[in-house]
Amino acid sequence: MNRAVVVLILALMGCSFLLVNSQQRTRQLFIEKNRLEIQQRKLNQEWNRLEYEQRELSRSSRIIDIAKKQLHMNDAKQDKTIYLKEKE
Repeated sequence: MNRAVVVLILALMGCSFLLVNSQQRTRQLFIEKNRLEIQQRKLNQEWNRLEYEQRELSRSSRIIDIAKKQLHMNDAKQDKTIYLKEKE
């Protein structure tokens, strides 16, 4: 009977160790999941900001303003336009 009690105590200790180990692993995975969710939110915010910035930078009115102000470009006038014909 002593031997059976010792075996049961060892089995109980083994199960207890496995339980504590699995709880610790669960905590670690939960922390990692939360960290990754935070990172995902930050990346989504950055993506949205970049999309907005791209839309703003590609607006045709902004491009025209930069062309006129910084590059000193003007609209082409008809009297200055030269049309080329393709030889047949």
